Amino acid sequence: MNKKFMIFGAIALGLILGGPAAQAEGSRDYLSIVGSSTVYPFSSVVAEQFGKGGNFKTPKVESTGTGGGVKLFCGGVGVQHPDIVNASRKMKKTEFEACQKAGVTDIAEVKIGFDGIVLAYSKKSKANWQLTSKEIYLALAKRVPDPASPDSETLVENPYKTWNQINPAFPKTKIEVLGPPPTSGTRDAFSELALEHGCESFPWLKAKKESDNAFFKNVCMTVRQDGGYIEAGENDNLILQKLGATPTTLGIFGYSYLEQNKDKVKAALVDGVEPTYETIADGQYSISRPLFFYVKKGHIGLIPGIAEFTNEFASEKAFGEEGYLAEKGLIPLPADERAKVAAEAKQLKSITIK
Repeated sequence: MNKKFMIFGAIALGLILGGPAAQAEGSRDYLSIVGSSTVYPFSSVVAEQFGKGGNFKTPKVESTGTGGGVKLFCGGVGVQHPDIVNASRKMKKTEFEACQKAGVTDIAEVKIGFDGIVLAYSKKSKANWQLTSKEIYLALAKRVPDPASPDSETLVENPYKTWNQINPAFPKTKIEVLGPPPTSGTRDAFSELALEHGCESFPWLKAKKESDNAFFKNVCMTVRQDGGYIEAGENDNLILQKLGATPTTLGIFGYSYLEQNKDKVKAALVDGVEPTYETIADGQYSISRPLFFYVKKGHIGLIPGIAEFTNEFASEKAFGEEGYLAEKGLIPLPADERAKVAAEAKQLKSITIK
């Protein structure tokens, strides 16, 4: 058989069986990590430390948002798919099922710590924002109780255009809040922890949580799309730049990012509580959530360094109270929980989401 024909046939077969990535099976010698923009800076620091060890190449970490990252992670097993996904919320049951269907059947979960979600604004602003959960809901929800009769169980498209329409003590400025898109774990957590909580301040809506949960979720967690809430992508730097350019706007991102930019922005108090290391750690600050990463166990042995990277991330020198991630704004887990997480990380214990 003609040699050129044999080579061409081999290439064609490779494409049929899975494309160029399939031909390169086993050829990737670095970790591929995707996911949450909130976890991204922590994961990047661990990746840098891991690479400095000299035993493995520095992992490639990409900020895709939790939802987008999980979709990539659940795409399948093989070097063309990521090994680890960062998440600023737990993996959803539907996502876990999608993973299973695509052959990603063995997944380990590692909880790394806590983060708060802040409503930040420029230090150039003359305002001193102190918001309640109810006011946040009224400012950002798509539908709200009719202001003319809030107890009448009548909903209207959000009529509030300026902050002082919600509270006369607020500035007479346009409601403009920059935040992440629906694929973001930060968006999911903010909707659940801030909007839903504020929605429950109306007794008749709170009652719907038991009687008609689908209705409750739709009303309480759907964000307005008329310009009051502005999707700014997964790039927190972009939000920061816009806050500097327009001091009347507010922006939503993780507490760790606030800590890194305290010279430029400050955070609104929520329900009378300032987001700080202490108030997030002890649960006083209500808009806080745990952070995770998920490991594709099917890539162990295929991609070098998965177990070692996991152990580095879940080590006291990284996610401990005096660890290098605390310096970056990560709120550590309690000592007993950290010990449990570290032990499970060494075992890479598989999870099931029901």
